[in-house]
Amino acid sequence: MANPLLDLHLHALAHGDTPVLSNVSLHLSRGDTLALVGPSGIGKSSLLRVIAGLDTRFDGTCALHGTCAMVFQEPTLLPWRSVAENISLTTGAGDQEIEAVLHDVGLEGRAEDFPDQLSLGQQRRLALARAFAVKPDLLLLDEPFVSLDAELVEDMMALFLRLRAAYSVTTILVTHVESEAKRLASRIVTLGGQPATIVDDTRSLKA
Repeated sequence: MANPLLDLHLHALAHGDTPVLSNVSLHLSRGDTLALVGPSGIGKSSLLRVIAGLDTRFDGTCALHGTCAMVFQEPTLLPWRSVAENISLTTGAGDQEIEAVLHDVGLEGRAEDFPDQLSLGQQRRLALARAFAVKPDLLLLDEPFVSLDAELVEDMMALFLRLRAAYSVTTILVTHVESEAKRLASRIVTLGGQPATIVDDTRSLKA
């Protein structure tokens, strides 16, 4: 693979005395959407944190050739700050950029509201807006649709597809829902075993 956006060689990762990941090599080209799947607790979120640079306590190398933004399972918003401030304080985005990205996620007119004035679905839209305000080369999504009802999940998947096309962003999506992986991803990587490693790496037929 020539000039991958992500080049990861993880020999080992442990939480305390518990091995979590072992011998995981992952290469990602620009434009791909990779779904990372496997049983709960297998190490999917841990792998995302390594890629994001949030966990450096591993044996191996992780080279990311570009900028990265991450959306966590929970929106992780600052409740005492406005919608606009939740974006500007972490990204440095200006007023026009904030207005544009809020429009993109369907939160236009809500810049002065606070997170507790938003529904869970709207909070997840705000978390997406904050990530896209960075204009990342790589977007990491850690189960971004969890705890939403079926209709909201459908709305959020459609929103992600629109944003992905508009921003041309490469994505790694953690999910335990097979239908989400098949709909959104051009490539599906499955973790298994203890400690976990890659047991399957399949490119989607629609890729």
